Amino acid sequence: MAIHNINGFPFVTYTKESYDEQEMIKRSAAFYEWMNTRRTVRDFSDKPVPKEVIDNLIMTASTAPSGAHKQPWTFCAVSNAEIKKQIRKAAEEEEYESYNGRMPEEWLADLLPLQTDWHKEFLEVAPWLIIVFKRIYEPGDDGKKKNNYYVQESVGLAAGFLLAAIHNAGLVALTHTPSPMNFLTDILKRPAHEKPFLLIPVGYPMDECLVPQLERKPLEDVATYFE
Repeated sequence: MAIHNINGFPFVTYTKESYDEQEMIKRSAAFYEWMNTRRTVRDFSDKPVPKEVIDNLIMTASTAPSGAHKQPWTFCAVSNAEIKKQIRKAAEEEEYESYNGRMPEEWLADLLPLQTDWHKEFLEVAPWLIIVFKRIYEPGDDGKKKNNYYVQESVGLAAGFLLAAIHNAGLVALTHTPSPMNFLTDILKRPAHEKPFLLIPVGYPMDECLVPQLERKPLEDVATYFE
């Protein structure tokens, strides 16, 4: 691979297979239809998932674009039963407070069709929990903080890549956001420059797995074209 020097920095030639118009339409439609089968699942099987699969999921998530290519994320993958038990206990304590006082009535009404509550048994049942942390800065060797840029946006993109990779592997996931999530920092002993962003149980669905019958918004409700 040839290396090109641009103002003292190395660049390489980017190559990507391209398709004719009809093939693009076919492939984009097929990918949409496949992704449209993805669902949030709360009924997990405890069937083991190989660590190598989790490695690949995390590395796929890490291909996401990030501000100034700082890659401001850390993925903590937990299969240890005791740690999962601690996470469930702490998450349920926060969720109980949310469902019994923090959430306004409108929010609770919006959640009613999903039939969720403060019980989060999936945090122990799922074989893996992937906790996504955002790195708000980088500690320098000299003790000074080094900036990361567009951290929220970058980590959000990586989380999206992760969910697509989980679906591609034939697994299911749930995007869990107990609030506040500082207990994850304490349980996993993360440094001060890392803040919890998302808690994602990963695994197989139960043999009889029920999900709400939902309708996603049609194209005309999510897109506006200026041609």
